Amino acid sequence: MNLEPVDPTLRPRLRASLSAEAANDRVRIADRMHIGGTIEVSPFGFEVLRHFDGDHTLQQVQLKLLEATGGQLVPLTSIAELAAGLDEALLLDSPRFREQIGGPVRKPSCIGCYPADAPSIRTELTKLFTAPGGPGLPEATREPRPGVLRAALLPHMDYGRGNITYGWGFKELIEQTDATVFVIIGTSHYSGHRFTLTRQHFETPLGLAHTNQEYIDRIVASYGEGLFDDPCAHIPEHSIELEVLLLQFLLEGKRNFTIVPLLTGSYFDCIEEGTTPAEQPEITRMAKALREAEEGCAERVCYLISGDLAHIGPKFGDEQKAAGPWLAESRVKDDAICADLEKADPTAYFLTIAAESDARRICGLPPTWLTLETIRPRSGKVLHYQQFIDPQGHESVSFAAAAFYA
Repeated sequence: MNLEPVDPTLRPRLRASLSAEAANDRVRIADRMHIGGTIEVSPFGFEVLRHFDGDHTLQQVQLKLLEATGGQLVPLTSIAELAAGLDEALLLDSPRFREQIGGPVRKPSCIGCYPADAPSIRTELTKLFTAPGGPGLPEATREPRPGVLRAALLPHMDYGRGNITYGWGFKELIEQTDATVFVIIGTSHYSGHRFTLTRQHFETPLGLAHTNQEYIDRIVASYGEGLFDDPCAHIPEHSIELEVLLLQFLLEGKRNFTIVPLLTGSYFDCIEEGTTPAEQPEITRMAKALREAEEGCAERVCYLISGDLAHIGPKFGDEQKAAGPWLAESRVKDDAICADLEKADPTAYFLTIAAESDARRICGLPPTWLTLETIRPRSGKVLHYQQFIDPQGHESVSFAAAAFYA
């Protein structure tokens, strides 16, 4: 990496979300928000970084180091190369980072969960339908039924572990709705905000999924301010990207579509307070805003709920391993939740989870409750269910595919 000629007036600033961990004479710099990458530097390199506070130019950093080392001059180009490496990894608060979080296109963040090239992606996604126990690919000659399927609950586990459960959900989705607008309501794993919209279009190796700006305008007009207060929420989030990629794969060459990407944070405050989400004004205001936004849309709309079920085991803070009778007990409790999904009753669904104080961390609670309350479907159907179980008992995550009908 060569930055000559160096601009000595550059004032690099480290991002506040970074963490540093020393090991084996190296210091590992990582992004707690999972937006940027990770780099390792020497202890001396870390001392250089301590001056990247936005108040010191590169030349001033060089002079600070000259004092600290007793007269040893660190080349300005070396300091600049370190800054460039941090910027490349999106670890600086810089124009490049701000473009990443505020530009018109959200770049993919889940490559590694799926391949980087389109042919390999198509091969891998096909297996979600054709692997043993899978439903088969959606029938190409089947005409979707207009307006019957209103929403689908889908996993957001990585494809390798979510496998055919994805296939069962998406086959029903593609065959049972002719929608061209997909409102994707996903669990927010990285933001403390209740709701976060983005106007960014979603880029994947299969192309660009356009975000429906007019639909978002109607949500904002109804809901009010605050929906864009966390510009970082969507950047590292997988719960929407994994659903977008499958939509692109299945609808490629068949119909154009737009998306409405909405993240929703935890409803655990409702459980702690002994209230229901229906008693929280901001949550019911969002359900109303979503209904009004759909009423103003001339196209067919379908909702995708991106959420999983239980998360148990030491990985999630539990003392006991995810094994034996505990797994069987968790399955029984999941069955109760799935029964509520088939009733399509948001209150019953919430109360079942609240009765166990959400001890198993049902991450699909917020997007599922919000969607059911918004569309108020007549019925639901659980299409497939799985428990992923780590062989060592470190974790178990369960998930389901379900469909909700008018």
